[in-house]
Amino acid sequence: MPTDIRGRVEEDRGILKKIQTFIPGFRGYRLREDLRDADRMLRSQLAQKLSLERRGLEECRGLLVQSYGSKELDLIGGLINQFKKVEGAVTHAEMGYSGFAADIQIKEEELDKLYEFDASMLDHIVAIHVSIESLKNELMAADETASYKDIMNIKARITDFEDKFNRRMLVIQGTEV
Repeated sequence: MPTDIRGRVEEDRGILKKIQTFIPGFRGYRLREDLRDADRMLRSQLAQKLSLERRGLEECRGLLVQSYGSKELDLIGGLINQFKKVEGAVTHAEMGYSGFAADIQIKEEELDKLYEFDASMLDHIVAIHVSIESLKNELMAADETASYKDIMNIKARITDFEDKFNRRMLVIQGTEV
């Protein structure tokens, strides 16, 4: 399990930030800004990991081109496009906390809920990585049945990742039911 980035942000506070947390009026602002930084770091990490896994799929596509596996080639091409779409959504999403005058404001307890979504999405990325590594091995062994199963597993995982991310955005927008 990855380190809790909230703790890392807390540890990285400089002396000035620590002093600001004790000055009336600045404490809440500083804490919210730190939460915003942690949210940005988490989303950046998610997008980077998705990009890495997409490159693994592109390697699989290269293996298929060599073996002329047209059915799997189409499936992997669709997965690569889905990864690109999800990467873009994660990279360009709203911040976890908006400033004082913004339309969307997130309370600290809502951010904790967002972090739970993020942790779950990271778990999906780990499972995707395992499936992509398995897929590479199956493609090299020319095992079509196992390859298809791995592709479907990756598709289910990235779809679930995308669903969780969309639910996360509903929390940010205050429209989750």
